[in-house]
Amino acid sequence: MTLTAPPTAAAVNRLTADDDLFLKLHSLYGNALVNQLAWRFDEPLGHALLDRFHAQLAHGFLARRVHRTRIPFARPYWVPATDALPLGWDTIPVADDEILDWYFAQSRVDFDPDTGRVWRLSAAPTTCGGTLVSLVTSHVASDGGAVLFAVGDALTRLRDGEQPDRTTGSGRLVGVAPRDAVRADLTDAGSQLRAVAHGIRGAFAARKVTEPDRTPRPDDPRLPSPPRWSPADLVVQLDHDEWNAAAATHSGTANGLLIALGAGLLGRSGRVGESADIRVDIPHSMRTPDDPRANATTGLPISVPYRQGKRVDLTGVRAAVKNAALAYRDPATTPALQHLQPAQMILPRWVLHRFARTAKAPECLCTNLGETAQGVADIAGHRACAVLMRPVVCTGETELFRRVEVGVNLSLCTDGHTITLAVTGADPDRFPTRAALRALLTTELTSWDLTPHYW
Repeated sequence: MTLTAPPTAAAVNRLTADDDLFLKLHSLYGNALVNQLAWRFDEPLGHALLDRFHAQLAHGFLARRVHRTRIPFARPYWVPATDALPLGWDTIPVADDEILDWYFAQSRVDFDPDTGRVWRLSAAPTTCGGTLVSLVTSHVASDGGAVLFAVGDALTRLRDGEQPDRTTGSGRLVGVAPRDAVRADLTDAGSQLRAVAHGIRGAFAARKVTEPDRTPRPDDPRLPSPPRWSPADLVVQLDHDEWNAAAATHSGTANGLLIALGAGLLGRSGRVGESADIRVDIPHSMRTPDDPRANATTGLPISVPYRQGKRVDLTGVRAAVKNAALAYRDPATTPALQHLQPAQMILPRWVLHRFARTAKAPECLCTNLGETAQGVADIAGHRACAVLMRPVVCTGETELFRRVEVGVNLSLCTDGHTITLAVTGADPDRFPTRAALRALLTTELTSWDLTPHYW
């Protein structure tokens, strides 16, 4: 669809180091990882309603594209997108046992950060008379916090009957091109070079700061697999009170229980052996009110001891999370690589591609969104029976999954009554099928006295 061009806005919004990294990874791997916000309704939603929702999104915070610069070392910047992928509307009802497959199928989309085609809204009826809705977004242009902010603004405007408008909605924060692009880019190039120098000094000062090590991925077993493979994914619902009781019984927190489940699941798969220290990465939002950044999330890595036949120690997890959060607040205890982000941005793409080919994916990623997704559970008076936000590891080359050593991803949302947990097993030799993942996850949940209800 074609949209009207936006009026002049206030500020230039340069890509951050995280935006730049995701952009470079997109050029290398395409849409290997996307974010998905999913709604499940017990009632039908009309095409016209979702068209209006789509129009609000198309003029909001997600509607942005990358404008590249010609001045060496100057950062690209975001400008409003004037193009968007159309609303996807499936007419064939989805059966209960096909819901997970339908949501995963929505990840099969080609995003293009240069044109602004970086999100896609789609919907389908269910055989029970309800509606499934999916919003899939490129990580180049938005992290989870950006998606929730953009959707929250769009739904508020939809509820209030406001017309789509960049100047009064969240789209006003995207930014525009500078009036004198050459002068602005030269200024930014100078700032970037100073940032590089400052970062190198910071990295040298923090050269002895270390992060938890990854657990090496064993070469065996190597299961027979097709050349391309879709990671195993599950969505499970659990009682909120039961979850909190399990955490309290073992002297932990609700967040710590999520981390323990991730480590326990990876351990049960045989990925790390009978005894190991598993590195768990925990996304932590740095987003502030009216924050224009596409990506404003940092990762807190912790080490979680796993011992076969034993539950993960929740008191140890709590202490590790607290220590990691404190460490990342102080530049002196921030790992050297974090200080080098400005240098990463000015390196030629071929250099980053060379590094990326040896880079590793998280072996265990645990995201706790709490009740934040409930702020977007209502679409024009229609309340979703479940809302889910998760990273989707898309279909890819089987050997790539082995090479980058990706493990498990867990993402949790709650409405205060029910926990909705999304789990992805992306190691083709430990989680070859959804059934294999489900068997391992059920055993792990049962060990914590948790009763799963699978989608």
